[in-house]
Formats: sequence, C-alpha cells, structure tokens
Amino acid sequence: MFDLSTEPFRIPCALRRIQREQFACLLSVPKLSQAGDIALARLESIGKNARLELASGRTCTLHVGDRLAVVFGNRYATMQFEGYAEVASDACDLLSMGGVCGRLETKHERVLDPSRLRLLGAIGDDDGRPLRLRDFALQPAPSRSRPNKVVVCGSSMDVGKTHTAMSLIIGLRQLGCRVAAFKLTGTATGRDAWAMQDAGAHPVADFVDGGLPSTYLCTLDELLALDRLLTAHAEAQGASWIVIEIADGLLQKETAALLASPRFTENVDAFVFACGDPLATVGGVGILRGFGIAPVAISGLLTMSPLAVREASERTGIRCVTAAELQGGALNETLAKATLRAAVS
Repeated sequence: MFDLSTEPFRIPCALRRIQREQFACLLSVPKLSQAGDIALARLESIGKNARLELASGRTCTLHVGDRLAVVFGNRYATMQFEGYAEVASDACDLLSMGGVCGRLETKHERVLDPSRLRLLGAIGDDDGRPLRLRDFALQPAPSRSRPNKVVVCGSSMDVGKTHTAMSLIIGLRQLGCRVAAFKLTGTATGRDAWAMQDAGAHPVADFVDGGLPSTYLCTLDELLALDRLLTAHAEAQGASWIVIEIADGLLQKETAALLASPRFTENVDAFVFACGDPLATVGGVGILRGFGIAPVAISGLLTMSPLAVREASERTGIRCVTAAELQGGALNETLAKATLRAAVS
C-alpha cells in the first residue's frame, strides 16, 4: 500500500489550496466519482500531457510510474479534449496539465490521446474522510462597493484572451491603482494565473479558489456566486480594477449563459473582445450585441495583421487595439469613461 506520509507524489496546481500534510490517508478506489473528488493515481502511459503544472508553480516532466494527486473534473476544450468527471473501473485520463482527470469523450484530431492513469485510491484526511476540492474554497468576504470591472471574452479558445487580459493589467497599472485579476471560467491550469501575476495583478484568483476544478457544466447560479466571491476578495485586498477572463468562445454554453445574464453584465463596466480573424470578429460582435453588450475594443491574435484589423474595424465599427497599445494604456481613458457611464446609470 502506498504510504502518503513517506512516499513522494506530485501535487498539481489544481490542488494548490491543499497543504501537503492534509493528504493524510489512502482510501479505496472510488467506484463512482464527482467533480471535485481527489484521488491518487499512477501514470500508466504518456500522451498529450507529458508535463504537469505543480502547486509550487513549477512545471515538471512526467515519467511512467509517477504518482500524482489528481482531481476529477469536466473539461470543454474544442482544440483539445471533451471529458467528464468519471472513472472506468480503476482507470481514467489526465485531461489537463493542471491535474484534472476523468473520462475522455472526444478530442481534436490533431491532439494526441491523453495520458492514462491507474487509480490507487481516493485521498482522505486524518479522520478518513475523502478530500473534496470544495472543502478548501475561499470563505465568503464582506462586500461594500465593488471595484471597476473589465471582462475579456473571445470568439474561441486560443485567440489571445489571456494575453489581452495581461496587457490590460499592465496598462491599467499605469493609473497608479491596484489591479486584481481572475479567470472566472475554464479548466484548472497555472499558466494563465501566473501570466496575470507576472503582469502585476494582485490578487489573482480563479474558480479553483471557489472550490471548482473546472466550470464546464456549472449552473449559472454557481458561476454568479463564484463571481461574487472572487470580486469580494479582490475588493477586500484593495483592488480598484478587476480584469476578468472568461474562457473558451461565445458558443460555449456557460460563457453564453453568463454574457446573456443581466445579473452578470450589469456589474461589468466594459468588455473587450479577443478574436483570431475578421469573420469571427464580425460574427462574435453580432452575438454580443444580441446579448446587449457593446465591446469597447477588439484585440487578440487578429490585431497582428493590419489588414485583418482594417477589415474587422470597418465591418463592426469597433476600435481594434494591439497588445502593445493596451500595455501602453491606450484604452485607459475609454475604460474610465465607461465607469463614469455605469456610475450615472
């Protein structure tokens, strides 16, 4: 039997809120699993995820036979995996390099099969109770008046949303105020939060801090509660601005539910839309306008091409702003005016 107190195992960033000594005992292999359940697994084969983002902030190379603490979760990634928080006998798939596991449903044709795991058992605390991620979430914080909020959303994954958010953080910091950041939706990973930290955001948080390994299949009420929780904690630490990234694209159902909900949008001062090409920009802006959202700017990979910028801005009437311009504070005046309009309304 694997002794958790003496034998080494890797703890991924999805479990960063749990201290090493809280991984106390190994329980039986779960027959059923739910999102947020935590287990110990042995790496049986290496596929797409040959590296693991650790709770320490380092990325390590994986080897067959490695023991990993993992958390069951659902994953939605059009360019990678669709997967669910399920186990088949004692086997499952590593669905993300952040340590989320489950059962692969579909994958992009150009992506390797996921790394395969063999479950050794559920992980329990000192009293033999199974560890669950939700038990380590941030506690509610009082909220008096919310900071200004700008949301970055995109046409799909991998169109530059995180880089856009990072650039906004750098630009807003020129105002001399504290800028917080959080990723509201997605699947547990470290690199997006680390990029925001490197840009100078403080505090930085995501759904893991709300006790969720991912937000795929979460209800709208759960997402709104998560937004309130993370916003209150940013406010408590003195943030004047919060830059929020929403994962995936506008057709992803949790993203669409948030953007279509006045309970979310009425507390946002401005939206920036990240896109990869002019056609996606035109279609995406149309969807956003259908939600009653008028983006203050377009950014993302599209802005690497002056010709694409010209096409997109001509068809949408919306200003396109490069990452360098955002970092230089080019949008600060526009964002300040948006907060004034929100205060008046």
